[in-house]
Amino acid sequence: MSRLFANSWKDYELLDAGNSKKLERWGEIVTIRPDRNAYFKSGSPESEWKSLAHFEFVEKTANSGDWIELKPGAPRSWQIKFNDIKLNLKLTQFKHVGIFPEQRTNWDFVAQHLKSGDRFLNLFGYTGAVSMVARSKGADVFHCDSIKQIIQWGKENMEGSGLSDIHWILEDALKFAHREAKRGNKYKGIIMDPPAFGLGANKERWKIEDKFSELMQLAKSLVEPGGFIIANTYSPRLEIDEIKKFTSKIFPSSNVEVSKLCIKSATGKVIEYGELTRVFC
Repeated sequence: MSRLFANSWKDYELLDAGNSKKLERWGEIVTIRPDRNAYFKSGSPESEWKSLAHFEFVEKTANSGDWIELKPGAPRSWQIKFNDIKLNLKLTQFKHVGIFPEQRTNWDFVAQHLKSGDRFLNLFGYTGAVSMVARSKGADVFHCDSIKQIIQWGKENMEGSGLSDIHWILEDALKFAHREAKRGNKYKGIIMDPPAFGLGANKERWKIEDKFSELMQLAKSLVEPGGFIIANTYSPRLEIDEIKKFTSKIFPSSNVEVSKLCIKSATGKVIEYGELTRVFC
């Protein structure tokens, strides 16, 4: 199994990880968050983490919890930069802050493989960091997400970064992709970051292990010759061998790379985040 490491940058660093938690710096703000993939012993003691952190997320359920203030007066929303992109962060009840820093490797990849005028599709787009990167390269960007507040968050990132004219699509990603395929639209690059599980547009149960093949088939119908497809998956029920089996069947003559997406902390600890599939068509 190959590992692909996402590098830190000036405004983000994984400081340490362990004991099912991670210590992260986002600009000037340091957080402690749960992470089941950090099942090993941390590099530094918890007392040191607490002295550095501004906030710690404490889970109430598997999907929600509360942020505990460790340094009184610290802002609960702030801004960081990635190159020339400005990203608005805030503490949410789902432990996220607005970006997934392990995706930095995909941001770099997209920046290297898109040029002005290329069409780029971001499905399950979240707050749009990769959409900003693509737009900054002059790509014609289509960003699809089914949650209104998340689309608004993405628009704020666009405006704060001095960008414009991203196509914001408030819709179920799977439905939009099906319609785009029927319309015959094509894209130079496609990125998909689907949830591992959840509910679909009509409250149907969503499991990525059941939908992965359909998503890749759709992406194949939407990508231009010579284009690329990126798919991130975060489910232990969808293993690398299955991903390789699906993709080799769907793309028998394409170059397919499947890697474990990772970040190494400043203390040398490695967190594995999920599988990253790239198809060069």
